[in-house]
Amino acid sequence: MTDTARPPGAAAALRPARPGVDVLLVLGVSLGQSAVYSVLSLADSLTRGPLNRQVQTLNPQQNDRAVFDLVEQLLAIAFPLVPVLLAFYLMGPGVLRRTGLDLRRPGFDVGGGVLLAACIGVPGLALYFGAVALGLNLNVDTSGIGPQWYAVPVLVLSAARAAVQEEVIVVAFLVDRLDAKGWRPWAVLLTSALLRGSYHLYQGFGGFVGNAVMGVVFVLVYRRWGRLGPLLVAHFVLDLVSFIGYDVLRQLAPGLLP
Repeated sequence: MTDTARPPGAAAALRPARPGVDVLLVLGVSLGQSAVYSVLSLADSLTRGPLNRQVQTLNPQQNDRAVFDLVEQLLAIAFPLVPVLLAFYLMGPGVLRRTGLDLRRPGFDVGGGVLLAACIGVPGLALYFGAVALGLNLNVDTSGIGPQWYAVPVLVLSAARAAVQEEVIVVAFLVDRLDAKGWRPWAVLLTSALLRGSYHLYQGFGGFVGNAVMGVVFVLVYRRWGRLGPLLVAHFVLDLVSFIGYDVLRQLAPGLLP
């Protein structure tokens, strides 16, 4: 009779990674990696001259031929979502219900998200212009795609990707795993906020402060409401207005923006 028993150590190999190890692995292939490159980008910018005389382009053109640029834009949106799926997998069964992504309260999620976006968006815009004026931030060009027919759809998808990637990993996953590790709530809050600020350092110090404050608000709201939906909606609205509204404002008020 064939022995089908598992070899010694097989059960241990099937156990989920301990809280801490899984956090490092997920961050290492996602936003933690972005934070490292962001710090390097800021160091590079600081050695080139005043920050407010430089421009940082988001959603840059990937290829000078439209068809290849479109394909590369879509791939750049799709691949960062793989660590999101990994985070969901590591959080275990029932993750959608535990994080409030079960679509049970769509009106609350949308309404709360729009309200949250309004509360954060206006002060955030003022902080950005103030930081640029003080030389603490680069000028941010939110779209380098140009007047291609696919520019708006790609920017919409890019805003959705950023919302899902950041809120799932930096809020839902980080809070879940660090809570499981026994971290104090204030330590979890600080870690999430500093991480969010750090991978925005490529924009300058204003980008760091604004996003760190946003990180504090988002974690507090997530703990209070127990739902990630409003955060996804708020982040999506903020990025969508930023990505598309930038070009609109530049056309309506020439000279105001670089």
